[in-house]
Amino acid sequence: MLSIRVFRDLNLKILVPRARELRRAMTSAERRLWFDLLRSHPARFRRQVPLLGFILDFYAPSARVCVEVDGASHDSPDAVAYDAERSRVLAGAGIRVLRVRNVEVMLNLPGVAALIESALQR
Repeated sequence: MLSIRVFRDLNLKILVPRARELRRAMTSAERRLWFDLLRSHPARFRRQVPLLGFILDFYAPSARVCVEVDGASHDSPDAVAYDAERSRVLAGAGIRVLRVRNVEVMLNLPGVAALIESALQR
Protein backbone atom coordinates (compact mmCIF):
# COMPACT_ATOMS: atom_id res chain seq x y z
CA MET A 1 0.00 0.00 0.00
CA LEU A 2 1.23 3.50 -0.90
CA SER A 3 1.90 5.91 1.91
CA ILE A 4 0.03 9.21 1.88
CA ARG A 5 3.23 11.10 1.07
CA VAL A 6 4.19 8.83 -1.84
CA PHE A 7 0.63 9.06 -3.21
CA ARG A 8 0.65 12.86 -2.89
CA ASP A 9 4.08 13.18 -4.56
CA LEU A 10 3.05 10.83 -7.38
CA ASN A 11 -0.20 12.71 -7.80
CA LEU A 12 1.59 16.07 -8.01
CA LYS A 13 4.04 14.74 -10.62
CA ILE A 14 1.05 14.07 -12.84
CA LEU A 15 -1.19 16.99 -11.92
CA VAL A 16 1.25 19.90 -11.97
CA PRO A 17 2.32 19.49 -15.63
CA ARG A 18 -1.32 18.92 -16.63
CA ALA A 19 -2.38 22.08 -14.76
CA ARG A 20 0.28 24.08 -16.63
CA GLU A 21 -1.02 22.64 -19.89
CA LEU A 22 -4.58 23.63 -19.01
CA ARG A 23 -3.51 27.19 -18.11
CA ARG A 24 -2.06 27.57 -21.59
CA ALA A 25 -5.13 26.09 -23.30
CA MET A 26 -8.07 27.69 -21.52
CA THR A 27 -11.49 27.43 -23.14
CA SER A 28 -13.05 30.66 -24.39
CA ALA A 29 -15.41 30.69 -21.39
CA GLU A 30 -12.53 30.14 -18.93
CA ARG A 31 -10.54 32.86 -20.69
CA ARG A 32 -13.45 35.31 -20.45
CA LEU A 33 -14.11 34.55 -16.78
CA TRP A 34 -10.42 34.90 -15.94
CA PHE A 35 -9.59 38.08 -17.87
CA ASP A 36 -12.90 39.89 -17.38
CA LEU A 37 -13.56 39.03 -13.74
CA LEU A 38 -11.32 36.77 -11.67
CA ARG A 39 -7.76 37.80 -12.55
CA SER A 40 -8.05 41.10 -10.71
CA HIS A 41 -10.66 40.06 -8.14
CA PRO A 42 -9.88 41.10 -4.55
CA ALA A 43 -10.37 37.49 -3.37
CA ARG A 44 -7.21 36.53 -5.34
CA PHE A 45 -8.28 33.61 -7.49
CA ARG A 46 -5.75 31.19 -8.93
CA ARG A 47 -6.41 29.18 -12.08
CA GLN A 48 -5.94 25.47 -12.79
CA VAL A 49 -4.93 24.58 -9.24
CA PRO A 50 -3.95 20.98 -8.33
CA LEU A 51 -5.68 20.16 -5.06
CA LEU A 52 -6.82 16.90 -3.42
CA GLY A 53 -6.12 14.89 -6.55
CA PHE A 54 -8.07 17.21 -8.85
CA ILE A 55 -7.31 20.27 -10.95
CA LEU A 56 -9.67 23.10 -10.01
CA ASP A 57 -10.51 25.60 -12.77
CA PHE A 58 -10.44 28.62 -10.46
CA TYR A 59 -9.78 28.66 -6.73
CA ALA A 60 -9.75 31.40 -4.10
CA PRO A 61 -7.79 29.85 -1.19
CA SER A 62 -8.64 32.59 1.31
CA ALA A 63 -12.38 32.06 0.78
CA ARG A 64 -12.14 28.31 0.06
CA VAL A 65 -14.28 28.79 -3.06
CA CYS A 66 -13.78 26.89 -6.29
CA VAL A 67 -15.40 27.89 -9.59
CA GLU A 68 -15.75 25.13 -12.18
CA VAL A 69 -16.65 26.08 -15.76
CA ASP A 70 -18.42 23.16 -17.41
CA GLY A 71 -19.01 22.53 -21.09
CA ALA A 72 -20.87 19.80 -22.96
CA SER A 73 -18.29 17.18 -21.93
CA HIS A 74 -19.78 17.31 -18.43
CA ASP A 75 -23.24 16.19 -19.62
CA SER A 76 -22.68 12.43 -19.91
CA PRO A 77 -23.88 10.23 -17.02
CA ASP A 78 -20.29 9.23 -16.20
CA ALA A 79 -19.14 12.86 -16.15
CA VAL A 80 -22.09 13.88 -13.96
CA ALA A 81 -21.24 11.10 -11.48
CA TYR A 82 -17.54 12.06 -11.50
CA ASP A 83 -18.35 15.74 -10.94
CA ALA A 84 -20.69 14.87 -8.07
CA GLU A 85 -18.01 12.75 -6.36
CA ARG A 86 -15.42 15.45 -6.95
CA SER A 87 -17.71 18.10 -5.44
CA ARG A 88 -18.40 15.78 -2.48
CA VAL A 89 -14.67 15.32 -1.79
CA LEU A 90 -13.98 19.05 -2.07
CA ALA A 91 -16.97 19.92 0.13
CA GLY A 92 -15.68 17.42 2.69
CA ALA A 93 -12.47 19.46 2.80
CA GLY A 94 -14.46 22.66 3.38
CA ILE A 95 -14.28 23.95 -0.18
CA ARG A 96 -17.45 25.40 -1.70
CA VAL A 97 -17.79 24.36 -5.36
CA LEU A 98 -19.65 26.60 -7.80
CA ARG A 99 -20.47 25.07 -11.17
CA VAL A 100 -21.28 27.33 -14.07
CA ARG A 101 -21.89 26.42 -17.69
CA ASN A 102 -19.76 27.81 -20.53
CA VAL A 103 -22.86 29.38 -22.05
CA GLU A 104 -23.64 31.18 -18.76
CA VAL A 105 -20.18 32.74 -18.71
CA MET A 106 -20.44 33.80 -22.34
CA LEU A 107 -24.02 35.14 -22.25
CA ASN A 108 -24.54 36.22 -18.63
CA LEU A 109 -21.24 37.21 -17.05
CA PRO A 110 -22.94 39.65 -14.63
CA GLY A 111 -25.11 36.80 -13.33
CA VAL A 112 -22.06 34.57 -12.88
CA ALA A 113 -20.29 37.43 -11.11
CA ALA A 114 -23.26 37.81 -8.74
CA LEU A 115 -23.20 34.05 -7.99
CA ILE A 116 -19.48 34.18 -7.20
CA GLU A 117 -19.88 37.29 -5.01
CA SER A 118 -22.70 35.60 -3.11
CA ALA A 119 -20.52 32.53 -2.44
CA LEU A 120 -17.63 34.73 -1.30
CA GLN A 121 -19.89 36.54 1.19
CA ARG A 122 -20.83 33.29 2.99
